[in-house]
Amino acid sequence: MAEKIIYRHNVMDITSLDTFFRVRGGFNNNIRDVYFVRALGECHDFLEKIQEIDKRMGMESLKGKIRYLRIGELSSIPGEDKIRMYAHMYDQWKHNKILILSQVKKNDLLNETIAKALLKVEEIYRHSKRNVSDSILRNFSIKLLFWLEDKAGLCFHNWSEKSCIKILLENVVKEQEYMFGYFLSLLGCDVLLLENRGDVNIPEEMEKLSKTMILGNYGTIKLCQYVPPVQEKRRDEGKPLIQVSKIPKRATVVVNDGKIPSPIYKREIPEEKSFEELAKMASSIVMITVHGWDDNAIGTGSGIMIGRKGYILTNYHVVEGGKFYSVRMEDDEEIYFTNEIIKYNWTLDMAVIRINKELEPLFIYRGSKKLVRGQKVVAIGSPLGLFNSVSDGIISGFRKIRDTDMIQFTAPTSPGSSGGAVLNMYGEVIGISTAGIDKGQNINLAVGYENILMFAKGFLDHV
Repeated sequence: MAEKIIYRHNVMDITSLDTFFRVRGGFNNNIRDVYFVRALGECHDFLEKIQEIDKRMGMESLKGKIRYLRIGELSSIPGEDKIRMYAHMYDQWKHNKILILSQVKKNDLLNETIAKALLKVEEIYRHSKRNVSDSILRNFSIKLLFWLEDKAGLCFHNWSEKSCIKILLENVVKEQEYMFGYFLSLLGCDVLLLENRGDVNIPEEMEKLSKTMILGNYGTIKLCQYVPPVQEKRRDEGKPLIQVSKIPKRATVVVNDGKIPSPIYKREIPEEKSFEELAKMASSIVMITVHGWDDNAIGTGSGIMIGRKGYILTNYHVVEGGKFYSVRMEDDEEIYFTNEIIKYNWTLDMAVIRINKELEPLFIYRGSKKLVRGQKVVAIGSPLGLFNSVSDGIISGFRKIRDTDMIQFTAPTSPGSSGGAVLNMYGEVIGISTAGIDKGQNINLAVGYENILMFAKGFLDHV
């Protein structure tokens, strides 16, 4: 059994953003000093200050001095599969008092710390609110565990009681989101609630858990998504490059009878291609190797070039849990490293990553004709690490999986194909290969072009 850790909150006053990010909580005699602070309003240089903090904290993270994360929004409800997984973890914990999260199985001290923190947060939540049933408390705790791994999981790889972790939560408005901040502080994190639009409305017992810092009057500034910098090495230089991504501006028009907003495209009427011609389009499909926190490869997948400025579409389950990614493409000996996950959606199982490379993107189908069963398709991906394998088949059906419309197709795929392209005979992407049925023969699924257009519309610039 690991020694008991005591977390002591707010032992000194925090009066500025700089003070919060400079202070490093001490750890002596198994007592760890942590800070849980609400920063209210906006100072006159608020946006510039946050951008400077992001840059400075990101650089310190690269050097291994701290771990820093700014979370813009907490998703309210996990998907059904996630709910079942965390519900099982929670019920097992209630039964045998042992809580084991999927990403921290080998860290007994962290699992014990999480279990103790959850118990304390549940106690405060129950006492602060009236008529909290066991079912409500269970759902609340499941949401905390989901947020912990989904939003902050990367901060807890190789965690120890001495880890210095700084987490900034933007504009928390709900009690459960506020208690998630307190929950993180019980795991040794210094947590700042950046409430520039208005303070959270919570019971007095909850409010006492945090200290208040006044920055100025409330405002309306909305921050861009924080993307951690990545340390990247080029063969020709051997020196680290620090790159911070920016979300591209979106220029849209309405197509397909107003159903799908999309970037402006200039596209001639396509001609049907031979299989040999379609196979050449593999040059716009990449293989993605996922690296864990020990820097070793932990998996592979595929990706589709969708934007000239380095934007690659893949599956969320391909990149989930990785520390960084290495990307290979045809006719290029260079290996491109990145940890830039620009955007993701767990329900659609899609993510966009970015590399520092000019790309030749594929064209996403626009729906000029309805897809039909029996229609010929070609799938390109890297199954089992076999770089850019090409297979052909047909559309065999249309399914709805977890409320998401899917294309069922017969072109053979295997693990590693995920994130690859499903093309029609004109070389247009009609879907992104997402899953296969292990017990079925050539039963494979792809998320369709409609969802790709909606999800990735800000990154598509093929002309």
